[in-house]
Amino acid sequence: MAAPALLLFGLFGFVPLVGVAALSVARWDGLGSVSWAGVANWTSVLTDSATWQSLWLTVKVMVVSWLVQTPIALALGLFQAPKGRLRALFAVLFFLPLLLSAVAIGLTWQALLDPSFGIGATPGLHWLAKPLLGSPELALYTVIFVIAWQFVPFHALLYQAGIRQIPTALYEAAALDGAGPVARFLHITLPQLKYTFVTSTTLMLVGSLTYFDLIFVLSGGTGGPGTATRVLPLSMYITGFQAHDMGRASAVATLLVVFGLGLSLLTTRLSGFTRMDSQQEGM
Repeated sequence: MAAPALLLFGLFGFVPLVGVAALSVARWDGLGSVSWAGVANWTSVLTDSATWQSLWLTVKVMVVSWLVQTPIALALGLFQAPKGRLRALFAVLFFLPLLLSAVAIGLTWQALLDPSFGIGATPGLHWLAKPLLGSPELALYTVIFVIAWQFVPFHALLYQAGIRQIPTALYEAAALDGAGPVARFLHITLPQLKYTFVTSTTLMLVGSLTYFDLIFVLSGGTGGPGTATRVLPLSMYITGFQAHDMGRASAVATLLVVFGLGLSLLTTRLSGFTRMDSQQEGM
């Protein structure tokens, strides 16, 4: 049963990775002939301060996104878990961002945040009439806000499903013992959601390394203003397709893969994911 999966992973995962790693030691502008570059690309990438700044911005987006998205997603998951018509209607509206492409979301928020005719032009909201995407101090946090707007519904859905799996007998027994809503949340809901928390956190952290299209649109393809939003995936694109240096871009891509792999292994080990057992009785 594992053979088809291994075959697909080999074709679409492993082979491209080997190709990118091989290209990272070559000199190629994307059109002409390929020549041997040795470790020149790696030396150039690892000694370039722009690479480390992009890596720092990537980590910053990752950490702040987790801090913003996790409590909001948990709160919305708690709100959505009980069944009801109003909650169902709210859920339909709330999950609309998941149906939109990153490009559509980027263009929409680019217009909404325009200081001349966006949200800031609405009476009472003039305090928002600022070039949020044009400010070096605010651009990255504005991007993180838009990312949260897009992905919080997905993680809220995970928490909603996790809460609905908690046996109601636990809450009934706690209520008989006189436990209030806060006590039931702290001593039943949170402990029962630990596996959901680990899953959501892993997806959120590792998924942060793939933020490209949304930031590309919001920053006009430059990672600007200046380099304020130039995360590592965007730096890879600019190096390869705007500077026509596929060798250095491949080195950045390989660095991104190594960083993502290390992060995934670290998250799995620290969370004890491999030691998890089913919480369902009899499984």
